[in-house]
Amino acid sequence: MDLDAFTAARTERWARLDELGRARHLTGAEADELVRLYQAVATDLSQVRAAAPDPSTVTHLSQLLARTRVAIAGAHEPSWRDVVRFLVVTLPAAFYRIRWWTVAVMVAFLAIGTLAGWYVWANEDVLNSFMDPVRQDEYVNNAFESYYEPGVGFAAMVWTNNAWIAAQCVGLGITGVWPVLVQVQNAVFVGATGGMMAHHGALDVFLSLIAPHGMLELTAIWIAGAAGLRIFWTWVVPGPRPRGRALAEEGRALFTVAIGLVGVLGVSGLVEGFVTGSGLPSWLKIFIGAVVLAGYWVYTIVLGRRAVAAGETGDLESDQAGAVVPLAA
Repeated sequence: MDLDAFTAARTERWARLDELGRARHLTGAEADELVRLYQAVATDLSQVRAAAPDPSTVTHLSQLLARTRVAIAGAHEPSWRDVVRFLVVTLPAAFYRIRWWTVAVMVAFLAIGTLAGWYVWANEDVLNSFMDPVRQDEYVNNAFESYYEPGVGFAAMVWTNNAWIAAQCVGLGITGVWPVLVQVQNAVFVGATGGMMAHHGALDVFLSLIAPHGMLELTAIWIAGAAGLRIFWTWVVPGPRPRGRALAEEGRALFTVAIGLVGVLGVSGLVEGFVTGSGLPSWLKIFIGAVVLAGYWVYTIVLGRRAVAAGETGDLESDQAGAVVPLAA
């Protein structure tokens, strides 16, 4: 294709589409012309991409079509319907689709954490390299329990830190390395801390303080790891879809997971900030944590299964996901 000749022959058409797309009011005939020109320019863009993919021309036509599409279809205005649909359909579908990935990450995390805890508990030299004896006594008898001070500030700090960790797992998931590194580091640290507490006869204190919020908090971290690894797996094995399209669709769906985890971690932060360090009996604190965790799984399985059965994936609706350029067979 002679791109200069092609551009010269189409310039008038492109300029007319731009003019109509920017007009505030159109007659019936102009609206019909706008649609015809939109279809013709979309074909022009496909031809340029296939035969002479000049970056500036592709960018110009893509932006022109995007502006015109808004003029034809109208801008999307978020409403309460969108919020409800996100919470009842989109988010549970996204959670549901990675449920087995989440379980796999959970099993691996618990295995590594248990092994690390046993190793620290059974080897005093390893324990002392993890933390010197004086600091161990201070941590076991005072610091660990005093860390969980009830209050809004503490809850906000915990929520912010965990949300940042979860966002990294999802956002850097395509590397295939970062989610694994985060999960292993957390598993070793939690397990080693439990092993140290057990070595000093305070395993009951450890479990009673970490279980109320930890059940949901750790689940959220496992979900983030699962989402990140799912993106990596999509990159490695895209299936029947082109790799770029598969990554775009799964990336948008798993970004939904990242948004949802902000809420999940907000709930676990409230439990950690107001329940874990409270004066409630240990059994009641653990019961509250178990109820909150059960609530997440009921939400995911009941609403998520229904949404996925209806064809939802957690991706954006078609009018929000952007145009898809048809590919020749």
